[in-house]
Amino acid sequence: MVLATLAMVVLPMPPLLLDMAFSFNIALALVVLLVTVYTRRPLDFAAFPTVLLIATLLRLALNVASTRVVLLYGHEGPDAAGQVIDAFGSVVIGGNYAVGLVVFLILMIINFMVVTKGAGRISEVSARFTLDALPGKQMAIDADLNAGLIDQEQARTRRFEVTKEADFYGSMDGASKFVKGDAIAGILILFINIIGGLVIGMGQHGLNFGSAIEIYSLLTIGDGLVAQIPSLLLSIGAAMMVTRQNTDEDMGQQLIFQMFNNPQALIITGVILFVMGIVPGMPHVPFLLLAASIGGFAYWRIKKEKAAAVAEAETSSSTELAAQPTQKELSWDDVQPVDVIGLEVGYRLIPMVDKEQGGELLERVKGVRKKLSQDFGFLIPPVHIRDNLELPPNTYRLSLMGVACGEANIHPNMELAINPGQVFGTIDGEATTDPAFGLEAVWIMESQREHAQALGYTVVDSATVLATHLSQILTNSASQLLGHEEVQNLLEMLSQTTPKLVEGFVPDQLSLGVVVKVLQNLLHEGIPIRDVRTIVQTLSEYSSKSQDPDILTAAVRIGLKRLICQEINGIEPELPVITLVPELEQILHKTMQSAGGESSGIEPGLAERLQRSLTEATQQQELKGEPAVLLTSGVLRSTLAKFVKNTIPSLRVLSYQEVPDEKQIRIVNAVGN
Repeated sequence: MVLATLAMVVLPMPPLLLDMAFSFNIALALVVLLVTVYTRRPLDFAAFPTVLLIATLLRLALNVASTRVVLLYGHEGPDAAGQVIDAFGSVVIGGNYAVGLVVFLILMIINFMVVTKGAGRISEVSARFTLDALPGKQMAIDADLNAGLIDQEQARTRRFEVTKEADFYGSMDGASKFVKGDAIAGILILFINIIGGLVIGMGQHGLNFGSAIEIYSLLTIGDGLVAQIPSLLLSIGAAMMVTRQNTDEDMGQQLIFQMFNNPQALIITGVILFVMGIVPGMPHVPFLLLAASIGGFAYWRIKKEKAAAVAEAETSSSTELAAQPTQKELSWDDVQPVDVIGLEVGYRLIPMVDKEQGGELLERVKGVRKKLSQDFGFLIPPVHIRDNLELPPNTYRLSLMGVACGEANIHPNMELAINPGQVFGTIDGEATTDPAFGLEAVWIMESQREHAQALGYTVVDSATVLATHLSQILTNSASQLLGHEEVQNLLEMLSQTTPKLVEGFVPDQLSLGVVVKVLQNLLHEGIPIRDVRTIVQTLSEYSSKSQDPDILTAAVRIGLKRLICQEINGIEPELPVITLVPELEQILHKTMQSAGGESSGIEPGLAERLQRSLTEATQQQELKGEPAVLLTSGVLRSTLAKFVKNTIPSLRVLSYQEVPDEKQIRIVNAVGN
């Protein structure tokens, strides 16, 4: 069609072929208009801008071809340019050229000033608003995907529809400019044809002025009408397309339902028409007939609504009675799983988790998960954040496996000045404690930040306070976050680099549950599991000797001894340690044997003295700025580690086998003297 359009511009066309092209142009415009009427959604006819462009080019090419025929053969008579042009000109003019010209200009003005201009403005505004709303729609899709409301395939479909909608309205904005230009071109072609016909008819063919104006006016107006009627139809179709809402509804049903659904509006309209019909001098029959029709239609709508309401009430009551014995059975879908990591916020903290309001908490939480995942060696589960109106406005609550494990009050518009242990004055504000470490702190205004820092306070914003608290809880509870799914993923990742090592490891050598327990033991003692290869190698070697998770954990600790010592004091060649005197170790050995290896079996007086001595030794090491490490035998290591886990958390307990050969040991204290 495009190539044929170009041919019509260059090559002369016989009148018969021109008649067929004009008829095809009218048929095409009618088809496009009816398709726009019956299309349920604008995006269902996404090719409309392209069709509009092709139809406009076809019409302009026909104008050029018809102008050539009119100017070349118009002197031979009105039918020289084809029967279609002659018929349209004769019907509209009706023997009066002035009337025909006025009617043609009115059609041009309606098309150009009303339909085309309005449709172009709507297309421009729709395109701008659609493009402005595109980022928000994309964020809404991502939010629904993250919340689990839709899956990946639904998100991909919605993103495609959003992009398609933006492309459609952008194309419609451009296509409307073609329609507007076509209307302007029609006016110019009208005057060019009349003036050119007069010059050619009178100058070249010897026609008098009357004959020339009669022939060429008829042909020009007929030619213009043949082009302008399809143009008006396409302009109406474009206007209907851009004014429709992007909903899956039939336009006719939508208009009838929204316009005539309210009987009250129909009644008032009928009364006004009745009053106008009885006014003396007014045409009584049309107004009174229309008033009676509208009143009857309103009465029918009222009766139909009442009948529908009664039927709905009867149906709902019968449905309720029928639904009682056949109520839907419960299923596992009704059991909601608990969140592995949950964060609930009061309503005043909602802006902190809303990106549109400048909230940074989501990025902070993501950063905490990324850092802890890198430190521990496995992926930290997502944090499910939601608002809880039952909480105080400024309160947040952290939970693990559905159990609350931390709660605090923060102020979004204030900052927390934390006392690190030594400050040079006090600062006005709301006294509190740091929720992560329990340090003394004060809530201050942002304007007091520099003053607080000058006094030695550590000043952080509320989002940092919450993120630090979350990081501390996740660090202390790392072993609870590791489950079978995470361990299976670790083994699958290891199999990509060392497939022979993983092949047959689970379940031939060890069950997955034993491997999970060993890794949880390591995390519980603060040892990262980044070196999965060494862990699996060690477990493979010792799996034939024992299946006990505690024994396997001790073996893995020995395999990770370099990593453990590096976590304690880095690459320092010397490791300062606290030891137990031999007599005390012998007493503890005998006590453990008699108590079955439980720390609760230590005689209370001995346990109290041991705890006090270890606490003093640990404090001395902290004052020196050195790590506190208790070095003992492999038999006592696990028991003493559990003994000091909660009372002296900064004290690390190592066995003699867990010290690398290249590390020099420096005994700084011997407990038990």
